[in-house]
Amino acid sequence: MPAPKRPRKLAAAELLAYAVTCLSARAYSSGNLRAKLRLRAACAADVDPAIARLEELKYLNDDRFAESYAALRVENDSFGRMRVLTDLHKQRISAELALQAVDHALEGRSEAAMIETYIERRMPSALTGSGLDDQRKLAAAYRRLRRAGFASGPVLTALKQHAAKPELLEDFPEEAEEEEEEI
Repeated sequence: MPAPKRPRKLAAAELLAYAVTCLSARAYSSGNLRAKLRLRAACAADVDPAIARLEELKYLNDDRFAESYAALRVENDSFGRMRVLTDLHKQRISAELALQAVDHALEGRSEAAMIETYIERRMPSALTGSGLDDQRKLAAAYRRLRRAGFASGPVLTALKQHAAKPELLEDFPEEAEEEEEEI
């Protein structure tokens, strides 16, 4: 079996054209596009001028990317604050810009309502008669809601409303809220 063919390294003009092609397929943060271009650049020094030119042409804008990415993660995926912040960090968005984008996306929303929406959309079995009736199912629901980016206090409150036996949640350890403020 032959070795996989490596992509050809690109000169400065070709690198800019490649970047435009990438941006025509989907949105990128400048950090992600920079990493992608470094893999294809014949000369690493060609990457930063290409990124600067794309920003000058307004083809690349981290503010716009972060705002739309955060809004989509909240609207479409029903994720909470911490999950959206983590996802923006993975997209190589600065912490300050990520915080602004998430604050804007969550503006006017209560975390309790967001948790209820998440449960309705992503965990409909929890709403059935025997959905959350034992410790194992409650623990799984708790972990899933925490992974979705919601704080432990509101998660426990929501689960108590949906649990067949809310007293099972009395032994759940509440994690420190300070942990959630870190990215």
